[in-house]
Amino acid sequence: MDATKVTVEWSSEAPLTIGGLLRDPAVTSLRITAPARDDDADDWDEENWDADPAPPEGIGDIASLDLSRIVDLDVSYLRLGPLGAEALAVASFVHLDPAEERIGAGRVETLDLRYCYIGDAGLTAIAASSTFRNVRRLHLQANRIGAAGVAALTGFPRLEVLDLRYNDLGAAGAEALLATPFIGRLARLNLYRTDVGDAGAKLLAHAPQLPSALRSLWRSV
Repeated sequence: MDATKVTVEWSSEAPLTIGGLLRDPAVTSLRITAPARDDDADDWDEENWDADPAPPEGIGDIASLDLSRIVDLDVSYLRLGPLGAEALAVASFVHLDPAEERIGAGRVETLDLRYCYIGDAGLTAIAASSTFRNVRRLHLQANRIGAAGVAALTGFPRLEVLDLRYNDLGAAGAEALLATPFIGRLARLNLYRTDVGDAGAKLLAHAPQLPSALRSLWRSV
């Protein structure tokens, strides 16, 4: 068992449990799983999910977590929704010393938000949070993100790996992506043609901003 990693299922008691675990300075990796009824990824059937899935009870309390030592944060399949994402965005701020004017950039380098339904508003809030300023690997599959959310990715200037599959980005989303400050440094970009449409795929295939290896991939799509 890796002493640096902890996994906790979300419940009304989860914030207290997680808070206790995070007092151990050795813990740098945190996974918060959805309540058991929602976290059966093997039997995943997207059509059975509600149009606007309700977040788990008490998800706003995620704001109480001190993530200042966390390097890897995985909340995939936890139905945060926009409000839960906004709560996550202010995590660590409640632990800020009143004498300090602002919190420094967090240590989180890997952020997994797959199937969290955060939308553009939720992504914008997280991207604006200094807690996530140093994220290098960002997983955003199936989050109802559009061009506005992609534009907010400028808040992650150090991104190297980005997964945006299963979001209806369209050509406007592809254009917004090409305007981000990290686009030329991406080592991996996961997108499907259906995510950006034919026009978006054409933009990516001929974009000088993209590293040549990624641009070549889009030319073959």
